[in-house]
Amino acid sequence: MALQVSPFPNGFVAGIHAVGWAFVLPSFWFLDRIIALCKSTTPERSQRLEQGCYLHPLKVFFGSIVFFVLFLATAPLGLLGFIIWAPLQACRRPFSYHRETPSSPENETHKGFELVGKASFGFATANLCLLPDSLARFNNLGHTQRRATVIGQHIVQGVCRPNIRIFVDSPSSCGTLSPSCSILPSANSSSYGATEELAQTVVSHHSDSAEVNSSIPKSNSDVVCVPFDDTEEPPTDSPSPLLNTNHNSNQQGEGGHRSAPRALLSQGLRQQDDIPWEVSSLFPANVDILCLEEVFDKRAAQKLTQALRPVYGHILYDVGVYACQPPCRCSSFKFFNSGLFLASRFPVLDAQYQCFPNSRGEDALAAKGLLSAKVLIGQNQKRKKVVGYFNCTHLHAPEGDGEIRCEQLNLITKWIGDFQAATKLPDEDIAFDVLCGDFNFDNCSPDDTLEQNHRLFEEYRDPCRAGPGKEKPWVIGTLLEQPTLYEDYINTPEKLQRTLESEDLRKRYISPPVPVDDCPLVYPETGQPWIGRRIDYILYRENSISNHCRTEIEEVTFITQLAGLTDHIPVGLRLNVIMGSSE
Repeated sequence: MALQVSPFPNGFVAGIHAVGWAFVLPSFWFLDRIIALCKSTTPERSQRLEQGCYLHPLKVFFGSIVFFVLFLATAPLGLLGFIIWAPLQACRRPFSYHRETPSSPENETHKGFELVGKASFGFATANLCLLPDSLARFNNLGHTQRRATVIGQHIVQGVCRPNIRIFVDSPSSCGTLSPSCSILPSANSSSYGATEELAQTVVSHHSDSAEVNSSIPKSNSDVVCVPFDDTEEPPTDSPSPLLNTNHNSNQQGEGGHRSAPRALLSQGLRQQDDIPWEVSSLFPANVDILCLEEVFDKRAAQKLTQALRPVYGHILYDVGVYACQPPCRCSSFKFFNSGLFLASRFPVLDAQYQCFPNSRGEDALAAKGLLSAKVLIGQNQKRKKVVGYFNCTHLHAPEGDGEIRCEQLNLITKWIGDFQAATKLPDEDIAFDVLCGDFNFDNCSPDDTLEQNHRLFEEYRDPCRAGPGKEKPWVIGTLLEQPTLYEDYINTPEKLQRTLESEDLRKRYISPPVPVDDCPLVYPETGQPWIGRRIDYILYRENSISNHCRTEIEEVTFITQLAGLTDHIPVGLRLNVIMGSSE
């Protein structure tokens, strides 16, 4: 059964809710501007110093007075709107759903299982810090509405590109040519001011959403195999074959495992511990499901939806509850939603949101929780429906509250199990079960030992994790130091990419591990690389999918395309799922 688009039971309730919010918005916006005037970001301070502008205190003083007067003038209307708006939250479904109508239902499904019994799926997660502008500035990020539009355009630019890799079959070669750094043109800067022209170009190519949905293939990943022998002349009478990586035919060994490419360049795909990985200046091509966190601002969520809708026909946004909720559901009055945002190429068959009941401090103001979705992938060779489960979350943030996060992990495990038990049908095959989001703890900080040993990691596999408290040597931290977001070494995707690949530079811009109180931190251990805090995760589970399905990791990606637009490094994961014959 398809999801209802409106979060309200009927149009009348939705209309009253819209009127109430329209009354609240002016006073909320004026209050937001008062705070934003008093808090500058690093680029704004630098610009004032370069221009020798000393009138900023006067601008703050008189601007604050003007906005405060306007806030007082609109406050009675805002109070009336709040009285209308707050009670209606009790009958609101905890998410809004946007659906693009495809030119043909076949354009929304994956044909891999039906044709060859295997398919490749791409996932990505990113924390965008799309708070109201005044609050985002405390993270050294401003202009929330503009950032939302540009971020959406950057994501579309990355995921819509052709994924072409050139493997040179030579014993003396050491790399693969990655399109993320050598084939496609990229923007000179990723700051919101410098990307407007690029963003308009991207949007102009996707103005007709129906046309784009029908024209974007489910996979446009091609591999050009160039055979070469040091002792013989390469043959010239036959062209190089083109293979589709979604079928993974060129990467499978006799045992069915993905073999490493024989050629690896410094900025291309690499392989360690049997896991191919890459630092890419673009989002991976053909990301099927995208999970975003901290999309708290409603207008920013709508702008992001408008930017992504040509590619992702199914979007869940404004996820979470507001105002007062039943005692067993949330802990306190909620001023903000959960900030979760899910965009999928596949139809969403069912979705469920659960709010954490144990939030504390400033985190209790937001309805953080878990969003679970069941998506329709297609059908297998026996015409049996194939589905996937995708879960995204954002855990409690303050440091030192490991017990709260562990309790939330317990709830996540229970809620996912309950959702799958309630929605799984006997005539369906499950291809993947993925959990991702901002967990707000890492796998290297002594202060996060409790979370690192949670039983969740016994059920879900973390490709970057070697064990509790130990990362794999190629892993890169995903939390950037906020004061340095705009420094020359990391203010563009290409520069951030180069910086992350250098351990010495990485130390200056990735947040270091958090020590236990009154204990000196010794990091890293002797002979181990410096990684930093990785708090953004993509996990997958195999014991909950169909027994005749086998999952292989095709690639892990650390993405730098949002440099200067957020304080996190987005993470991507591509899985190959091979479906054997069911008994």
